[in-house]
Amino acid sequence: MCFICPNRLILIVISVLLSGCAEELSFSRDVMPILAKNCLSCHQQGGEGYAISGFSVETYEDIMKGTNAGAVVEPGYSYASTLQVLVEHRADPSIAMPREAVKMPLSDIQIIGDWIDQGAQNN
Repeated sequence: MCFICPNRLILIVISVLLSGCAEELSFSRDVMPILAKNCLSCHQQGGEGYAISGFSVETYEDIMKGTNAGAVVEPGYSYASTLQVLVEHRADPSIAMPREAVKMPLSDIQIIGDWIDQGAQNN
């Protein structure tokens, strides 16, 4: 049997409720600056993260291509998207992103999740 932590359940419910109210997000205006600030130094050609996983955040197409193991974004489903799992630190600590002790601000994580939930459009 699978149990969800009550705090996690509250976050899921709030996320679902707010996603219906969220303004339409733009990949270029809202998401790319977050990825550039937090991920690009490692996840680009020549970066350590790219060398290990094959995942680049240099372009929308790179992000949607995913890693050597497959896609990281499931448009419309942030909770199941590997990208969201990693930035929320729901993954094993050895692969949670970013690796720095300082996590992404929750507002940035929410923007990425909302963008995915809105269909992960290249806009």
